[in-house]
Amino acid sequence: AHVSLLQCTYQNTMDKNFQEEPCTGVIKFTPPLYKQRYQFVKDLVRKYKPKKVADLGCADCTLLWMLKFYNCIEVLAGLDICASVMKEKMHRLYPLPADYLQPSERSLTVTLHHGSVAHEDPCMLGFDLVTCIELIEHLEESELEKFPEVVFGFMAPTMVVISTPNSEFNPLLPGVTVFRHQDHKFEWDRAQFQSWALDAAKRYGYSVEFTGVGNPPTGMEDVGFCTQIAVFVKKYPQTSEPAQSKKPTEAAYKTVMFCMFLHVVKVFRAVYPSLKDEKYLQNAVVSEVMFTAHAIKRSLLDHLVSEQEDSNDDPTERKLQLQRSVNCFSEDLETLAVEKSTEPLTNGSVVYIPLRKIFSFPKVNQLCGTFEKLRKLITGKVTLTSDGSAVVLDTDHENEEN
Repeated sequence: AHVSLLQCTYQNTMDKNFQEEPCTGVIKFTPPLYKQRYQFVKDLVRKYKPKKVADLGCADCTLLWMLKFYNCIEVLAGLDICASVMKEKMHRLYPLPADYLQPSERSLTVTLHHGSVAHEDPCMLGFDLVTCIELIEHLEESELEKFPEVVFGFMAPTMVVISTPNSEFNPLLPGVTVFRHQDHKFEWDRAQFQSWALDAAKRYGYSVEFTGVGNPPTGMEDVGFCTQIAVFVKKYPQTSEPAQSKKPTEAAYKTVMFCMFLHVVKVFRAVYPSLKDEKYLQNAVVSEVMFTAHAIKRSLLDHLVSEQEDSNDDPTERKLQLQRSVNCFSEDLETLAVEKSTEPLTNGSVVYIPLRKIFSFPKVNQLCGTFEKLRKLITGKVTLTSDGSAVVLDTDHENEEN
């Protein structure tokens, strides 16, 4: 019999995430069941590294907030029928101060939409992964009928993850008589869910595997997972954009609006600072160049001071020797010396740090890629020699300290 890779992944966790209170008989999952569902999605993201992810029925945006920390993701979108629930915690999706201080190499845009999963909207096209975590059981019958066409037919992502309660587990949950939540319109057993999923997969060209989270107690494994999960993968690479080739439909969703202040209304669309944006890249390069140049300068001056202290000459002679070492070349030969040297040079109260020396440092090299790009990014932002071959720094402040 075929055993899916997904089932193999989670089979060895049996009983590790389940506890039963001995006195009350109350079942407790460790970690909590909702965290296990989110962890399942995060594991898939870590494995398959999708660039564009949409969470349908995103509710309070918790999963989106977790996924924004994965560097492979460049676009995150959330959709929910209840705008007020999204608004409660969507502030967590905004960039943090640290994101501006140290911009990421990737770009990231996060958008929230208010609408129904039963409606097609062009803004939900082009995603690699679509998640529907505990969503379908909240849909009315008419919405559930349209759901496969919207998700698998219109959106047609590479991968779809759908989780839903397993009704076979319900007798083990104290207090559950019909459904686990008052808003649930139905709850399927494994046969019902798998029949529905296999039919959708066959109609729209997907393969599907079944697994779940929330293991049953020892000896009751026949009821299956508390939460059943289907993972759909598109069988054939998309060579064209059939959904996008249709005549554009009127937008079915509204981008969530909110008031940052009482008199200001903005569209929720968080664009994170990225080194792909030349403005942020230039700031990062200038900062790193100046940090590196000052570190080189301090090392040079410390070395000169150390040489003085090791000398046995009298103070007057030491002063003359330092002056000779500082004025190591004339102004006429200055440009030639800097161009040919990869080591820092001094002339009076000025230190010249060759750009080639700075470019050899891994962080600077990684940020710029080429020497020409380094020079282009710092020109006008950093004091350079007339020929642009070296960074010019003043030693007066360091001399006063020494």
